[in-house]
Amino acid sequence: MSGLLALLDDVAGIAKVAASSVDDVVAAAGKAGAKTAGVIIDDAAVTPKYVQGFAPARELPIIWRIARGSVFNKIVLLLPVALLLANFAPWLITPLLMIGGSYLCFEGAEKIFHVLFPHGSHVIEEDMKKRDPGHLEEQKVKGAIKTDFILSAEIMTIALAAIEAPNIWMQTATLAVVGLGVTLAVYGSVALIVKMDDVGLYLAKNASTPVGRGLGRGLVKAMPGVMKTLSIVGTAAMLWVGGSIIIHGMEVLGFGWLGHHIHDWAYAVGHAVPAQWEKAAEWIAKATMDGVFGLAWGFVLIPLATKVIAPMIGRFSNKPGVH
Repeated sequence: MSGLLALLDDVAGIAKVAASSVDDVVAAAGKAGAKTAGVIIDDAAVTPKYVQGFAPARELPIIWRIARGSVFNKIVLLLPVALLLANFAPWLITPLLMIGGSYLCFEGAEKIFHVLFPHGSHVIEEDMKKRDPGHLEEQKVKGAIKTDFILSAEIMTIALAAIEAPNIWMQTATLAVVGLGVTLAVYGSVALIVKMDDVGLYLAKNASTPVGRGLGRGLVKAMPGVMKTLSIVGTAAMLWVGGSIIIHGMEVLGFGWLGHHIHDWAYAVGHAVPAQWEKAAEWIAKATMDGVFGLAWGFVLIPLATKVIAPMIGRFSNKPGVH
């Protein structure tokens, strides 16, 4: 009997340790996730544009496919790589992040360039001639997962830097919780946003009160503008995040003059407004300057990407001009 009681006491002790470890992981994940809030918002703003132009019935399946790709990016690809780099080659993290930031700058700048100088993609035009919406959806999903990979890499890196874990197992568990939690938050929000017009249509037809039907009609009318605004915000977010990654990377590599100037200019802007607006004005000024730099860098990359890198990729993949 005493042996049984001793065993039960040991089991209880193990359970307490396990519960404590779970609490530690959740607490660390919450702290690390809070550090990534800015990139999470950017991710949520970028994603809705990938379902624009598709039939309503395809919106949730597309978001689900992108969300699955995002989980694969974070858990299968990025988590082990982040742990390996952090523990064995931390000097590689900054250059890799700068490459990802450059991709975001290119993506954002290319969209603005297309608005300023409208031009068609012969690949897309060929798809339209074939009337192949399935192939277009496939390309959209691939593009979304590719962009998600860059943003996810930034999220996982920021989270890893914020984790104060005693061992690699705690780091792994915390990063996994952050990755899954961020994916749920981002793509759950996106799903609600893109289906809000359907909710409005349902209310407009079926609500039992005039107020409910009016709310439904308001949602239906408002959502096209909301989606367009989110598309603009998403482009700006890519430039802001991409530019800030490049500038921070330059500072880490010893080229901090631009980052220092931006900090000083933003600080001056903050002190030029009333005290209650100081922090907000400073943040907006810095984000704007990071975004302007991202746009300029993206414009520099457009000819390099379209004239050199894309043809090289096309040559190896037998799809000339694809980028």
